[in-house]
Amino acid sequence: MTRVLTRSDLEAVLEPAACLAALRDGFRTAGTTATAVPGRRIRTDLPFPGTATALIPGLLPGVDAYTVKVNAKFPAARPALRGVICLHSGADGELLALLDSATVTAWRTGLAAALGTALLAPAAYDVLGVIGAGAQAELTLRGLTGEHRTRRLVVHDTDAERAAAFAARHGGRVLDSAGAVAGAADTVLLATWSRTPLLALGDTRAGQHFTSLGTDEPGKRELAPDLLDAALLVVDDEELAVSMGALAAPGLARTTADATLTDVLRGTRPGRTSAGQRTVYAPVGLPWQDLALTWLAWREAERRGVGATIDLLG
Repeated sequence: MTRVLTRSDLEAVLEPAACLAALRDGFRTAGTTATAVPGRRIRTDLPFPGTATALIPGLLPGVDAYTVKVNAKFPAARPALRGVICLHSGADGELLALLDSATVTAWRTGLAAALGTALLAPAAYDVLGVIGAGAQAELTLRGLTGEHRTRRLVVHDTDAERAAAFAARHGGRVLDSAGAVAGAADTVLLATWSRTPLLALGDTRAGQHFTSLGTDEPGKRELAPDLLDAALLVVDDEELAVSMGALAAPGLARTTADATLTDVLRGTRPGRTSAGQRTVYAPVGLPWQDLALTWLAWREAERRGVGATIDLLG
C-alpha cells in the first residue's frame, strides 16, 4: 500500500525540531559511506513559463529507502512550486509514499537555511532582515526560533500585501527596498526569484551575514559578484554551486567556495572567524534532504494513521 500525504497531512506530522535534527545529522553524514551515492539534479526549460526539475535519488546512510522528486516551477503561480516526491523501499522498490513536494521542499530548504544561518551569523544580532516573504522564509524563521535567538524583524517583498502579512504574523515592520533591509539588519535572508542582484558590496557593512536561497537555478541572482568575492562563502555542494548556484554568477572573481556546510558542521573548515567578517550561505538543495524529511514524515504518518492509503497495483 502507498500512503498519500498532502500539505495538511505533512504539516500535521512534521515538527521543526525533529526536522532540524535530521538535517543536521544528514549534513554530517551524507557522503561518508558507500550507501550515500551522490544524487543528481536534472533541470530543463519548458515550452511554457516554467521549468521542470528532478532530484534523484535521495539517499542517506542508515535509511533503507530512497526518494525521487519531480517539480514544476512557475514563478507567477501561487504556489510557484508544484510536484511530488516518491518514497521507495530500498529492499524491493515498493512505493511507500507519495508526498506533496512543495511542502517538503519548503520545510527542508527553509530549515536547512536556518542551520546555515545559525552557524554563520554574528553570535548576537538584533535585527533579522527578510527579502522575499514566501514559504521558505517562513520556515527559516521557524527554524531560527528553534535556535532560541531573539531578534527584531524587517521585511521587503515585491508583493506589498505579502510583505505586510508576513510582518504582521511575526511582529516585524515592512521596508520599501532590499537595500533598506540590508541597511537595517545584521543578518539577511533572501528567498526570491530574482535574476538581477538585489544587494552589492556597497549595500552592506562589515560583520553582516547573508543567506541566499534564490540561487538554485542557472541565471538566478540575489547577491552581486563583489559581495560574494568579499565574503566567506559557504555552500551545500561545490559542484552544484559552480554549475547553477552562487559560483555560476558572471563577473565573479572566485571559482571555489570557502567551505561547505558539511565542512563547518564537522569542524574540518571554520565558519565565521571574526566579528567583522561578512559571511554568505548560498545553498542549491540536495536530494538527500528530501529523504531526510520524507522518511520522518512517512514514519510518523504510519504511526498515527495520517493520510490516505491506495493500492496502485489493485
